[in-house]
Amino acid sequence: MAGFFSRLKEGLSRSNAQLSALFSKRLLDDATLEELEDELIAADLGPSVAERIISRFRDTSFGQQVTGEEIRNTLAAEVAKVLQPVAVPFTPDPGRKPHVVLVVGVNGTGKTTTIGKLAHLYREEGKSVMMVAGDTFRAAAVEQLQVWGERAGAEVIAGKPGADAAGLAYDGLKRATEKQTDILLVDTAGRLHNKSALMEELAKIIRVMKKFDPDAPHSVLLVLDATTGQNAIEQVRVFRELVDVTGLVVTKLDGSARGGIVVALAEQFKLPVHLVGVGEKAEDLRPFSAEDYARGLVGSALGEPEE
Repeated sequence: MAGFFSRLKEGLSRSNAQLSALFSKRLLDDATLEELEDELIAADLGPSVAERIISRFRDTSFGQQVTGEEIRNTLAAEVAKVLQPVAVPFTPDPGRKPHVVLVVGVNGTGKTTTIGKLAHLYREEGKSVMMVAGDTFRAAAVEQLQVWGERAGAEVIAGKPGADAAGLAYDGLKRATEKQTDILLVDTAGRLHNKSALMEELAKIIRVMKKFDPDAPHSVLLVLDATTGQNAIEQVRVFRELVDVTGLVVTKLDGSARGGIVVALAEQFKLPVHLVGVGEKAEDLRPFSAEDYARGLVGSALGEPEE
């Protein structure tokens, strides 16, 4: 875990820098609360979460002189409250061989890299992993998975450029079942500009896999890029129309001034946030912790975990 919280906090520092100007000893009056609410909305926490936090300050400290640390700690506690219900570890079902994980998201969110990191993570835990290079229109995606597969010691099922993704998914599921592989990770295309074609492709992948295993896929993970801010909300809406999203992975938190988007997503969709990414390395993808994230977001040192 060494350094992970530090990198998360550093990544979120752009978000908390916007709030820092308010973290001085001051009178908590209407003007201060209005300013704080504006900053919370600007940090992408969303209006309803911002309003709830301001109500909390109004109820407990209105008209009082408060220190920056008191504001930070109250903020962190309120944000953690919103995040706690969605901080759910991703646990593949050991009773299924394979547990099929369909990974979706628009191109550019770090979807393929996330699959590679997951493969690495599960191989480190001693599980067997197979990957399907289902984003067949992007040659780089196939190559990326093959590199990750070599690194992790995980088999990659790939075809020629433009190959039928559903056929590959079927072949992968058949092979993983025969080999009693623990986890099958299926990459998919993310060309959202042509929604109907994407919907058709995802529906076909799922339909074809169900012919082999009526319960497949067992999990559908949507990968979101934190730097897109409010656009991530629209992506969740769109992908929930296309597939039954079971959980979220939020990437690129090391370069985002918009870390509050995770709070807005939690408030609006109540979907499990399984993992967060703060860098390019395999170990930079970690289970989501509500407390760590809340402290990183507001720059609070309260109960900081040991590295």
